[in-house]
Amino acid sequence: MRLQVARIGKPHGIRGEVTVQVLTDAPEDRFVPGSVFEVEHPGIKTLTVEGARWNKEILLLAFEEILDRNTAETIRGAKLFIETDDVEDEGEGWYEHELVDLEARVNDKVIGKVTALRTGNVQDLLVVKSNDGDEVYVPFVESIVPEVNIEGGYILMTPPEGLFEINREDAADENPGQEA
Repeated sequence: MRLQVARIGKPHGIRGEVTVQVLTDAPEDRFVPGSVFEVEHPGIKTLTVEGARWNKEILLLAFEEILDRNTAETIRGAKLFIETDDVEDEGEGWYEHELVDLEARVNDKVIGKVTALRTGNVQDLLVVKSNDGDEVYVPFVESIVPEVNIEGGYILMTPPEGLFEINREDAADENPGQEA
C-alpha cells in the first residue's frame, strides 16, 4: 500500500532545493540520500533524494532530478509516497489510511466516523464526523482514545465533557453575552 510521507512546498534557493511538509514520524530515516519516492505529479514518476538538511524546523530536500529553482517550482504541491510493504512496522502508532472510516464510539454508542488524521508537532488530532454531521477534532492521546481496534473497525473514546458540543451554534446560544 502506498503511504504519503511528504508534500513538496516552495523552492529554496537557486539550486533546486525545496521545502517539504513532513508527514512521517521518522524523517531522519526516510529522507536520506539515495531514497527514491513515488511522486503524484504529472510528468514525474519518481524522485531520488540527493541531500536533506534542516533549516530551523523546515526540512529542505535536494533531488537528483531537480537541478534549478525553475524546475523546483514546477513540482510544488507534489506528494511523495513510499510502499508500506517496504517499511518495517514497529507496532507503534497508526497510519491515516488505517484510521479513516473507523467508527468512533463512546462506551457502546457509535457517535461518528473517523475521516482524517491531522499530525502536529505537539500532538495528533483525529477528525471525527459526528452523527449530527459536525466535524470534531479529537486529541489523539491515550487518555481520550484508549483503544484503537483496527480489526473490529472502531476506536473507543473517553472524551471530556462538551468536546462534541463545544463548537455547535446551539451551544453558543446557551451562553448569551459571551463574545469570542
